[in-house]
Amino acid sequence: MRILLVDDEVELIDPLSRVLTREGYQVDVAYDGATGTQLASTGGYDLLILDWMLPHRSGLEICQQLRRNGDLTPVLFLTAKDTLDDRVQGLDAGADDYLVKPFELRELLARVRARVRRSPSLEVNLVTNPSETDDETHPRRLRVEDLELDCDNQIAYRGKRAIALSEKESQLLEYLMTNPNQLLTHEAIHQHLWATTTKPSSNVLAAQIRLLRRKIEPNDEAPLIHTVYGKGYRFGLDA
Repeated sequence: MRILLVDDEVELIDPLSRVLTREGYQVDVAYDGATGTQLASTGGYDLLILDWMLPHRSGLEICQQLRRNGDLTPVLFLTAKDTLDDRVQGLDAGADDYLVKPFELRELLARVRARVRRSPSLEVNLVTNPSETDDETHPRRLRVEDLELDCDNQIAYRGKRAIALSEKESQLLEYLMTNPNQLLTHEAIHQHLWATTTKPSSNVLAAQIRLLRRKIEPNDEAPLIHTVYGKGYRFGLDA
């Protein structure tokens, strides 16, 4: 099954593309509406996953053009536009499904699978090697307090939010979560994250921690990463 993923949020779309690929789908990615329109118009896709707000051309306009041209490729909107009027407008434009950001990865995959079951090309497009699908449907997961980490897919969950992580952010969070409520020194973290490369400056680790905090501790959510000044960090609500 071929999927076209069109979204300008690189930090979300790149991990999501990897997840879908591991699930056995062939995935093409576009980061703006103009490129998305060009790819979608070539046909051959079993599902289009479109963000609504895109550079150059909106996902709504892409969907409307496809329907005007008689293209019935299923469309799933993945968007932050969450009012009832937005949903109605998206569905009236010809979308088949609508999922609001932030979303649960499990729900998105379930909706994609539901679409796959209706696709006549299912048998030829999906990976059928049992060893591959078994491994990928049981990714390594860690949970501490209200935070869950899908280690293999570089996605964290807190509450109802799905949080896309970079490779280094995922490695750092995994190390913190496997050692909850323990003092992890700067040296220990450096050894774990950069064991095979030249040790970076202390500013690099501080920057990684700052970026990770912004993602898992936005707004008024309880902090999980605590600084032990001059020594390192502790992870946990009561650390």
